Amino acid sequence: MEIPTWKKKNLIGVQSLSQSEIRKILKLAKFFKKSLGTKHNHLKGKRIVNLFMEPSTRTRIAFEVAAKSLQADVISIAEKSSSLTKGETLRDTALNIQALGADAIVLRHSSPGASLFLSRIVDVPIINAGDGAHEHPSQALLDLFTLEESIGSLEGKKVTILGDILFSRVARSNFWGLSKMGAEITFAGPSTLVPKSFESMGAKVSHDLKDSLSEADAVMLLRIQHERQSSSHFPSLAEYTRIFGLNKSRAKWLKKDAVILHPGPINRGIEIDSELADSDNSVILNQVTNGVAVRMAILSLCTLSRIE
Repeated sequence: MEIPTWKKKNLIGVQSLSQSEIRKILKLAKFFKKSLGTKHNHLKGKRIVNLFMEPSTRTRIAFEVAAKSLQADVISIAEKSSSLTKGETLRDTALNIQALGADAIVLRHSSPGASLFLSRIVDVPIINAGDGAHEHPSQALLDLFTLEESIGSLEGKKVTILGDILFSRVARSNFWGLSKMGAEITFAGPSTLVPKSFESMGAKVSHDLKDSLSEADAVMLLRIQHERQSSSHFPSLAEYTRIFGLNKSRAKWLKKDAVILHPGPINRGIEIDSELADSDNSVILNQVTNGVAVRMAILSLCTLSRIE
């Protein structure tokens, strides 16, 4: 399949994507999904640098597998192995990576706006792999792909995102993606992690778990992100689990065919019980597999972007 025309060099967030652009990414991902395990030569001779300034398993490895599946050369750099530990700035690190021949940089960083910042400094494409509590576009796109694969068109579908919304870049990117595809989104969880202010985005906010789950076609669980919290937002993990954890009893509130998602890492027994994470309704591992195909599409489009 020929890579279609793409007018964006960088992928900073889902908020700036149109529905047609999202559909173009998902269509290309669908093509790559059919041939996972097969080598494509779209990025042969290209050099992709993964610059991960935060820990990651699924996202980093998926970008590596995606790039190698497109026959690109891949270099992965973690913060502890970079000159950032010696006082070098992110700006200088990126400029040096570009000078060493990178054709694209995949960046994960704890600071919101880090990807946008670099996109204004370097000439090569910047792909945001998560920036603080701002956005995580590739995760949202693979979630959209997985949902369409599982429940069909998202127009009019109801999706509940449950957990730590306040500090979640996944929740924000998914909101923008789901809303652009016509879904209705409910943010659910304790009031300290799901403030009413999110209603200004256009989401429904609920602190009633039964109400949040009963009409959902899909529910996405989010872990509690202690690394981004400066203070306690609920008494304890046990208290959170007691009120908002998805267990077998509460799963009865869900529709029989509702699907369960989780971007990972899963804290089993806290936001979701193992029995549900591993159930037939769970598409969590599908998300991981689909993450490779979606990132193959993203890398292809951004690295080979052109305007016709």
